[in-house]
Amino acid sequence: MSALARAYAPETEAIQALTFDLNGETFGLEAGLVREVLDLMPETDVPGAPAFAGAVINFRGRVIPLVDLRLAFGLERSETTTHSRIVVIEFDLSDQPTLIGLRADKVHEVTTIDFADTELPPRVGMRWRQDFIRCLAKRADDLIILPDLARIFAARGRTAPSSQTTAQS
Repeated sequence: MSALARAYAPETEAIQALTFDLNGETFGLEAGLVREVLDLMPETDVPGAPAFAGAVINFRGRVIPLVDLRLAFGLERSETTTHSRIVVIEFDLSDQPTLIGLRADKVHEVTTIDFADTELPPRVGMRWRQDFIRCLAKRADDLIILPDLARIFAARGRTAPSSQTTAQS
């Protein structure tokens, strides 16, 4: 059984994933988590908050955290461009559905990722924290990194992963 099948749902053969760039690498999120892709908008810094989630935005009248996954992976924050976007997801944190904005350098498309084309990240040679990566998916000559949001938010966001997302890991 492939890495993705073990990480998601063994009864299915593929998932739909929104692909986006961070620092020149392609990442993917399960499309079912995505609520909206936004152009950049005004943000408010939160004094004393960790840099990983150091700002909030107004999303349809709700204040939601704005997260920079680059910082979770130990990468440098980059300048915004005309291609930069905010991906709003709904994710269970401590068993509560929570809206979260994720910074993206560029958003690509929703694509099908087959379980047969995935594998676990190698234990050496990675420039990112291996435990923050659910799996790697091969597509043509490219790799799509599927982050483990439950572990990232637990470690960086100082919250416990929900029982639902922990069971999937």
